[in-house]
Parts: sequence; structure tokens; C-alpha cells
Amino acid sequence: MPFASVLTSYIENKVQLSITMIHIEIAYATPQKQLIIERDVEPGTSPRQAVVDSDIDRYFPEIDKANCDIGIFGKAVRPDHELDNGDRIEIYRPLIADPKEVRKRRAAQGLRMKKGGGKEDDEGAEEKG
Repeated sequence: MPFASVLTSYIENKVQLSITMIHIEIAYATPQKQLIIERDVEPGTSPRQAVVDSDIDRYFPEIDKANCDIGIFGKAVRPDHELDNGDRIEIYRPLIADPKEVRKRRAAQGLRMKKGGGKEDDEGAEEKG
């Protein structure tokens, strides 16, 4: 087979592959390390299936791929969500503390969060207006 024919066949197969596959990213981060894995998956693949099929647990063995919380671009998704080209699936770590309990504890101590995340007590808040 002449080289031109082989090259043409390769290009046609590559174009067909890019049409039938969608490109996604799978992201996970800890305070010490972050990773984004790029993958091509078939249309109709669910976010969960993409995570399960990935090798992200090779880098982060603590991930329970079948049960971890996931979302796309910071928003939770349904299990039957169909991925779009360019989606970034994010794997969320378990919360260290329940946000409601943290707020209750802070309220009981008479503290509140000021804009920007710093601590502020009620007296300082009244002085600022």
C-alpha cells in the first residue's frame, strides 16, 4: 500500500475517532497535590463511569471511585447526566466538618465571619457599622 494511502486512511480514522469520542478532564486535589487527567470517552458515558474507568486511584488510592461525590465545573450532577465535550469532572473530598455545625458553634461563641473569611466578634462588627 502506498504511503499516501496509508496516511489518508490514518487521517480518516483519526477524524472519525474525534467525531465519535468526546474529550473530558477528571480533576482531584488534596492540600498537597492536584491532578487533572485528560481522557476521550464515548458519547453517552456518565460522569461516574468516566471516573470508574480512569486510573486516578493510581495517584490517589484513598478515592472510592464508585461512591465519591462528583460534579462538573463545581456543580453536582445526576447519575444519568450525559457528558459534553470539554467537561471537567471534579471528584470531591469528604468534608472535614459539617458546615452547619461549624456555623452553630461560631454562633454559640458569639463570632461571625467577616467578608474575606477573617474572624470578627460582635463588638468589632458594631464599631464598623
